[in-house]
Amino acid sequence: MAPVARQFKLAARPVGMPKESDFSLEEIPVPAPADGQVLVKTSYLSVDPYMRGRITGVRSYADPVNIGDVMVGGAVGQVVESHHSGFAAGDFVLGYWGWQEQAAVDGKTLLKLNPNLAPISTALGVLGMPGMTAYFGFLEICKPQPGEVVVVSGAAGAVGSLVGQIAKIKGCRVVGIAGTDEKVHWLVNDLGFDAAFNYKTATDYTAKLKEVCPSGIDCYFDNVGGAITDSVFPLLNVFGRVSVCGQISMYNLEKPEPGPRLLPYTLVKQLKVEGFIVTRWQSRWGEGIAQMAQWLKEGKIQHREDIVEGFENTAKAFIGMLQGENTGKMLVKV
Repeated sequence: MAPVARQFKLAARPVGMPKESDFSLEEIPVPAPADGQVLVKTSYLSVDPYMRGRITGVRSYADPVNIGDVMVGGAVGQVVESHHSGFAAGDFVLGYWGWQEQAAVDGKTLLKLNPNLAPISTALGVLGMPGMTAYFGFLEICKPQPGEVVVVSGAAGAVGSLVGQIAKIKGCRVVGIAGTDEKVHWLVNDLGFDAAFNYKTATDYTAKLKEVCPSGIDCYFDNVGGAITDSVFPLLNVFGRVSVCGQISMYNLEKPEPGPRLLPYTLVKQLKVEGFIVTRWQSRWGEGIAQMAQWLKEGKIQHREDIVEGFENTAKAFIGMLQGENTGKMLVKV
């Protein structure tokens, strides 16, 4: 029999929190690469919050995944066979061929990795899209100054944990918000956050934020939206900055939640509130990766990978990430 490879396709539009049955695990013959393509065997797959928006069926900043399409996502793997002059069998590469064990991929869409400089998995985390999201999304929008107070929601995730550490490097006081006591302990004791709290056990977000930010908040890096963000805005100082990275608390709601009107705060406090997609700075990623790699080498930044073993568990890992089961970057080891 011809060798086969597995892939996950979108089987149904999720209603609320995705279910494993929304994805179908299928086998296909291992594809043969055409001219200009390489055959890649996947080593690690990334699962990220943005993927939830891609399966709603509505176009936002990117086309949606259609029913029957291979699920999107970043991956790193090793070249098995090359019909592209820039790659040879054995090379490790980063690309976006999605949830597939093996794939024939256009060489123009791939980035060659050097496994001697850093583990290849970091190309999906601290030295990849999440790292660049933290680096540019925080520094370019919030422009933090020494002594300022920075609050990060979703602080124990792949992006938030890096934002807080970058803020410390820049001389700020950093407060993290996370979903378990273990994550809070990690943020403060391992990553050097000045304070953190568990939003699942805090009964009054406003009171808790006043307690840990008695002088107000200068910068807010928003990964979650919802009630936490509603509580941050009244405590922002004049000329405060808000970087809107994600709204994960609302991604799986079947009906939008009513919320307070926040624009009056932007007026009277002269706030800057800006959303972003990290590809805005794609031309500068080399700069960001070099700086993050230097901070890693110097021990100024730590990163953590939460690895799920087995390709067949990719959908389960994705759902777990949306439910906050991960600390740091969630990956699937194929």
